[in-house]
Amino acid sequence: MSAPAVESRGELLPLGEAARTWARIAALSFGGPAGQIAVMHRILVEEKRWIGEERFLHALNYCMLLPGPEAQQLATYIGWLLNRTRGGLVAGALFVLPGFLAILGLSFVYVLLGQIPLVEGLFFGLKSAVLAVVLQAVARIGSRALRNHAMRGLAAAAFLAIFVFDAPFPLIVLAAGAIGYLGGRAGIAAFQGGGGHGGGGGEIVHDRDTLLGEGLPDHARPGAGWTIRVTGILLVLWLAPVAALLVTLGPDHVFSRIATFFSQLAVVTFGGAYAVLAYVAQEAVATFGWLKPGEMLDGLGMAETTPGPLIMVTQFVGFLAAMREATGLPPLLAATLGAILTTWVTFVPCFLWIFAGAPFVERLRGNRALSAALGAITAAVVGVILNLAIWFAIHTLFGEVRAVPFAGGTLDVPVPATIDWPALLLTLGAVVAVFRFRLGVLPVLGACACLGAALSAPAMATRSGLSLSIDASARIRTVASNSDGQMVRCPSLLRLGERGHPAPA
Repeated sequence: MSAPAVESRGELLPLGEAARTWARIAALSFGGPAGQIAVMHRILVEEKRWIGEERFLHALNYCMLLPGPEAQQLATYIGWLLNRTRGGLVAGALFVLPGFLAILGLSFVYVLLGQIPLVEGLFFGLKSAVLAVVLQAVARIGSRALRNHAMRGLAAAAFLAIFVFDAPFPLIVLAAGAIGYLGGRAGIAAFQGGGGHGGGGGEIVHDRDTLLGEGLPDHARPGAGWTIRVTGILLVLWLAPVAALLVTLGPDHVFSRIATFFSQLAVVTFGGAYAVLAYVAQEAVATFGWLKPGEMLDGLGMAETTPGPLIMVTQFVGFLAAMREATGLPPLLAATLGAILTTWVTFVPCFLWIFAGAPFVERLRGNRALSAALGAITAAVVGVILNLAIWFAIHTLFGEVRAVPFAGGTLDVPVPATIDWPALLLTLGAVVAVFRFRLGVLPVLGACACLGAALSAPAMATRSGLSLSIDASARIRTVASNSDGQMVRCPSLLRLGERGHPAPA
């Protein structure tokens, strides 16, 4: 029997029941966007039958057009459809909260216990596994997006632009989107069609057989007044803290830089977390000097092994940046505030895109030019992610890298004599596990972490000589170095050394 029409109804189910389901989804949301979307599809479409296949995919297509993590935005979108604005807030917040708490805890472990050989070895192994996971992302997205020579050409151009000429990621996204849009409007065959994350096989659940049904809830109808009001509120929540920091602390303070940088990131993060990481690495490592290449892999390893969006790796970047540069505050307090600030300016815009745009999403349905722009951006993202994989590999597998002039740009060329053989062996093993035996992300990450601890702990204990000075009150007293190499007294905090792991005082 068909579901009843919903034109005159508000919330379709109790918010408490919805919240419990969203918490369950959040706890199971491992494995990147594809895995997270598959979990949502299984629970919401196949198991609960709250929403049908057609509307689920339509919402997903809209979220893929937006900057930011599409899985979190999809949760917000469906939560909004089922329980109005507060339902969207609950769904979107719960999708982020477990990952935020987990990464915050791991960040404390990283800076407080990272010098302990066992912990250092675990992160050493995670780096190798993450390299394999990023390569898998290149293959997975490439197989879907590079469907003809035009798309492959865009990917190659994007790779050369960022790898050789250090082109900014937002410029690559804008250029690819413009090319795709124009190609779609012109009706060029190479730009027709699109990709996306599939929900998987099995029985198709039609909209008419679900709780939401085929009708349109009242709150999903376009309304200028509501749109202006919700847009204004979310803009204030997003930008008021940024403006306050700029006015009170100045543009050069680390909190102001975190707020402005990650606010800009929230606007240009097309293509998913792996693509965004290239932009984060380009700016946070090379421009701001907040952290080192190996630390980016450590952060991505945390995000891969915790539930929630992979873009939560930015929280780790904000944590380290504030810990090192926020003078006048205890380093761990500054780091916590930096993590909270980064998460806030990253995800508040996601709610803005959904609540302001979702009521008008039907207008985007069947728009060929927009679909072509999305396809072109996805193709360019493949090249960007390939650059990310090579960049990570060079800085993880080799101890020394040199910049070599090439074709008006520069190439990062590793010094062969500085190769890290244990890291190379672990990476090759992870690649074989992922591509040959098709093991899941979590088993590969877990196995590499354990092997990394077993391989590196003895050598690292000998090399580092783990030196901790303990005073009469048994508190660990060490020092932390900021990005300028200045020493900052930091009770109960280990000094972060060359590869992002603590070095002996």
